[in-house]
Amino acid sequence: MTTGWCGRYKASTVAQGGVARSTLALMKIYMVGGAVRDRLLGRPVNDHDWVVVGATPEHMVAQGFLAVGRDFPVFLHPQTREEYALARTERKSGRGYRGFVVQTSPDVTLEEDLSRRDLTINAIASLTDSVTPESLVDPYGGVQDLRDKVLRHVTDAFHDDPVRILRVARFAARFTDFSVAPETLVLMRSMVEHGEADHLVPERVWQEISRGLMEPLPSRMFEVLRQCGALCVVLPEVDRLWGVPQRAEYHPEVDTGVHLMMVLDMAARLQAPLTVRLACLMHDLGKGTTPADMLPRHIGHEQRSAKLLKGLCERLRVPTDCKELADVVAREHGNIHRSGELGAVALLRLLERCDAIRKPARLDEILQACECDARGRLGFEESAYPQRARLNAALHAALSVVTADVAALAAARGQQGKAVGNAIQAARVQALAQWLGSSAV
Repeated sequence: MTTGWCGRYKASTVAQGGVARSTLALMKIYMVGGAVRDRLLGRPVNDHDWVVVGATPEHMVAQGFLAVGRDFPVFLHPQTREEYALARTERKSGRGYRGFVVQTSPDVTLEEDLSRRDLTINAIASLTDSVTPESLVDPYGGVQDLRDKVLRHVTDAFHDDPVRILRVARFAARFTDFSVAPETLVLMRSMVEHGEADHLVPERVWQEISRGLMEPLPSRMFEVLRQCGALCVVLPEVDRLWGVPQRAEYHPEVDTGVHLMMVLDMAARLQAPLTVRLACLMHDLGKGTTPADMLPRHIGHEQRSAKLLKGLCERLRVPTDCKELADVVAREHGNIHRSGELGAVALLRLLERCDAIRKPARLDEILQACECDARGRLGFEESAYPQRARLNAALHAALSVVTADVAALAAARGQQGKAVGNAIQAARVQALAQWLGSSAV
């Protein structure tokens, strides 16, 4: 069953998908980009992109499409609401991803439109959404690169948009058995050296980094960004972690950057949400600023990490929920790892610092990030992390206290204000002490 409509317009009027097809005999519509690529790879296709050749905005509106594009003509299909873009060319006019002059006209060919795309595997078009060999248009060898598992730029126009550096790195994290073509890596490195990456806007950096973190092997994104020199531009706090030693008895992998990548891949293995994965990325930033005479120890790195991630999150305009979780994990992951040694009073203080009493649903995300940290070490990948279940159970015990009842009893004794709060806290400590006693039996 087709989800859009493709092919050549006829001179006669034909209704398909509720849209009248008429008036422009040479107009063609192609499915392009990720939908074609993923069909060829046998992957599920969630979104379809379409390019229209030989049409004008007026023709699209006359066919019932809704114009939505701000920078270039994009239209929503009146039934499917999928995006249809007029074939276009781009000319570099300035720095960054906005530095383009876009031209659309009925004379722009499909090949010209495909030439401005990032990778050859994304520059394949199909006249039908069933993607048969006969329907494919592949002027830049994308099908062969799919077979060879290569991420290769289409033309030197790749150089014009620094976001493509991030996209290639993200695709490397998605297509884990693909390699980046050597000439593409050289081009990406040249872009960084010529300052193109300096003009990336925060929103686009966050968009690509957050997507890459959610891919099956996030470490590959950072590997590619390091190879081309872009990581030290977009995430210098992360880049400086490579080469920083840690104590081998706790971290057999020694290198902090290597540990970080293991933690991220563990988060992907555990199918953690974005909040957890970002917390994993930022939990050890402070180790990159440890004084050389203190290495390989990292005393106080937790607070340094929290300070660094605050600046990073502000710079990239990271959503509040991601920033807040990362802050807690950075400050408390060491204490959470050692929580098996804590008594009732210290346990309650830890739960309060994690804001778990007020936001109990968030605690397990904090603990999942800590589990990724503990298991993201050489030789510890299959180890259990009992702290997660233990602290979840401790929180349950603390929350079992009915605060209204405690407050009423305190009021009956003539207590008020801070005294009521102290009574509630004492009741929670008692509940935790009882839980500790029963769990030790």
